[in-house]
Amino acid sequence: MKKRLMLAAVLAAAPFVASAQGNGLSYTYVEGGYTQANIDYDDELLGDFTADGGYIRGSFELSPSFYVFGSYSQGKDDDSVAIDFGGGDVVTFDVEDELKQGEFGLGYHMAMGEKVDFIGELAYVRLDEDFSFSTSDGDSGSDDLTSKGGRAALGLRGGSDTLEGWVKLGYIDLGEVSGDFIGTAGGQYKFNKTWGIVAEVEVIDDLSRFSAGVRASF
Repeated sequence: MKKRLMLAAVLAAAPFVASAQGNGLSYTYVEGGYTQANIDYDDELLGDFTADGGYIRGSFELSPSFYVFGSYSQGKDDDSVAIDFGGGDVVTFDVEDELKQGEFGLGYHMAMGEKVDFIGELAYVRLDEDFSFSTSDGDSGSDDLTSKGGRAALGLRGGSDTLEGWVKLGYIDLGEVSGDFIGTAGGQYKFNKTWGIVAEVEVIDDLSRFSAGVRASF
């Protein structure tokens, strides 16, 4: 009787196990690479802010439905502007702007088909921007802005053993920065079950971010 009950339990659970593990989507991985953030300041003098840098990201599956994730990115933009104050008084401003972003959150995924998962995410987000300048006549200054808040997103992730993609739409509120919608789209090409290359685009109002890197899935 016990053997029959165990066999019945295994057969009942088999479709859920196949759905969670047989779609080739891993929620335990580490990745890193290049990132570029662009902010449209609508400033004719300094122009847009474009920060080039790097990022790291990771995810760990806690159960067949839940996972935790985190990321950190950092980029810097250097610019030089000459301003003519009249009377032959031209001052050169060397400007350095650095953007850092960290995120940590909890995700949920549920199979919607053989190769597609529904995903939902809640995350804490911190954004730091450090601004400094020096001039040709010896002046200098600096300022920094720290924004903290949360992000919530819903989306789809799916694909095959070789290619996969994901799209997410959500809302982000960083306190000092007014809340806004956030959209994310990305994809991965897999060389094998472990290694792949990834690319992702994220858009939040005037801020857009592109990243490309290498992912190791487990």
